Amino acid sequence: MTLPAKYKFLIDYFSKNNPDAASELHFLNAYQLALAVVLSAQCTDKRVNMVTPALFAKYPTPYELAGASYEEVYEYIKSVSYPNNKTKHLLGLAQKLVADFNGTVPDNMEALTTLPGVGRKTANVILSVIFNQPAMAVDTHVFRVANRLGIVKEATTPLEVEKQLVQHFPEQALTRAHHWLILHGRYVCLARAPKCAECGIASVCEWVQA
Repeated sequence: MTLPAKYKFLIDYFSKNNPDAASELHFLNAYQLALAVVLSAQCTDKRVNMVTPALFAKYPTPYELAGASYEEVYEYIKSVSYPNNKTKHLLGLAQKLVADFNGTVPDNMEALTTLPGVGRKTANVILSVIFNQPAMAVDTHVFRVANRLGIVKEATTPLEVEKQLVQHFPEQALTRAHHWLILHGRYVCLARAPKCAECGIASVCEWVQA
């Protein structure tokens, strides 16, 4: 199967079987999503969703969070992975939003990646989910699934995977494709014991056929 045909197959399959794919993080606005994505690094969305309701209620805007103490914020997020660093990131992010962006989450990669705790992946999530821009965030799930399927070639870094996926997925499908690949990696194409026997796209997977 040619590469364009494989992408078409995936779009057709996921459009039919998971048409409403979306982030499993709970949020109401760009500020809440930014905090949630920072917290989700090397942590499950389920765990993040357990701590964010109280965090969002206590600090409803960057202004409240920017004025909080390290100890206060740590108490809210201490059950997530790497709470020490993430507490520093959340405080720094809020302070930067207040100081440089009038408390508003910016809508471009250059500005977003100046925020503490926000790398390219996190910025792409915010751009695609909140601002509906054609962006592809590559986390470990997307990286694994794209390489196993063979829809990227010799892509050894997240940036290489991102560039190839952006090149081949139609612009209007990119945001959904990001969620398709994440969810497929999270529930079917697992890192250690992938569920190939029940995978609906195994017929086009290079890893299965190898």
